[in-house]
Amino acid sequence: MLLHRRRFLKGASQIALFAAVAGPLAHLLGAVAPAQAQTIDQAKLMAPAASPLPTQGLGNPSAPVTIVEYASLTCSHCAAFHAKSFPELKAKYIDTGKVYFILREFPFDPVATAGFMLARCMPQDKYFPMVSSLFDTQKSWAFSSNPAQGLLAVYKQAGMTEADFEKCLTDKELAEKVQASAQYANKELGVDSTPTFFINGKKLSGALSPEDLDKELAPLLQGK
Repeated sequence: MLLHRRRFLKGASQIALFAAVAGPLAHLLGAVAPAQAQTIDQAKLMAPAASPLPTQGLGNPSAPVTIVEYASLTCSHCAAFHAKSFPELKAKYIDTGKVYFILREFPFDPVATAGFMLARCMPQDKYFPMVSSLFDTQKSWAFSSNPAQGLLAVYKQAGMTEADFEKCLTDKELAEKVQASAQYANKELGVDSTPTFFINGKKLSGALSPEDLDKELAPLLQGK
């Protein structure tokens, strides 16, 4: 998936969506940096500047392993990871207190930015269920001729009204904060593709399989 992929949106909802996110997106696309370091200091990875929005994490924050995933909602590889690998990661490692999992926004286009904005406009405990729902239904909205209509349908099912939908997508401050996560990750952490994972600071790119996760986590959890 390439950073320069853009979408052109039509209709009232789409115009509102694009007005809210196009500026921050253009800024990000002009600031792409190649990945360099393969291991990132945890202090830099967890710095407040890494994300101006509240942390969306699952599991025990004191777990011996922290996984940070940077994802884009319009990334098919991200959707594949969340469908095929994440359930096992959650059951085997997150729910058992061995891994603390953090998801951070790295949207490549206005549609992904809008999806994350809408997830952030839901109650905080609904963020992960909404992200999962968006990945599950990705083909019905992310690659359609009318993505805003598709997003609206998903969020209406979750209880969001059309008025709240429009209000959320015209929140430019929220759009800028969502984009700030990607800007920091690109400039400071060398993230240039999705999904990208940091497992206790070690950078891994691509949709990790359950076997990949086991291989990475086993040495970190010996005796724990």
